[in-house]
Amino acid sequence: MRRRFFLLIPALLPLAQQASAQPAQPGAEDAPQAPPNYKVSAAQLQSAVAQRFPLRYPLAGLMNLDVQVPQLRLLPALNRLSAEMVVNAAGPALQRSHQGTLEVEFALRYEATDRTVRAHQLRLVRLQFPSLQPGVVELINTYGQQLAEQTLLEVVLHRLRPQDLALPDSMGLQPGNITVTNEGLTIAFVPKALS
Repeated sequence: MRRRFFLLIPALLPLAQQASAQPAQPGAEDAPQAPPNYKVSAAQLQSAVAQRFPLRYPLAGLMNLDVQVPQLRLLPALNRLSAEMVVNAAGPALQRSHQGTLEVEFALRYEATDRTVRAHQLRLVRLQFPSLQPGVVELINTYGQQLAEQTLLEVVLHRLRPQDLALPDSMGLQPGNITVTNEGLTIAFVPKALS
């Protein structure tokens, strides 16, 4: 038995020298654990926003603006989203129906009372009606920001379930920063504020 042990020493010696020459790597148990996060896909966001549309917006008794389902676009560089919507204008002030587009950008916030991710800090990018007379377009544009806010401000884009929050809650964490990525959203969990 002793003889076998001594015969193995020459074979194990290079391995021992190699291990001692490399700096020690921290094991998985030594590495700091990244805080948990929660991901929402772009498809989930699009599905949630579609539930609110189409939407009718009356304009001073002169016409109605019918806003169709927005097409969301992720803007990771700005940590925002944009939404482009087809808008149909029709009513007593117009001889026929006209089609235009409304584009807005917005940030996101988490609302703890109902566990939702909502659109906020909304900004009108453009509201265009190529076939309308300039005076009518100017009238519509005076209501542009109001229309943008009515269509998307505080719209719920995602709702977390209680089970989504159970583990972070047991660790003393709550939803914090929302980051827009190329795939959707990442919601980071942060330590709860001490009360």
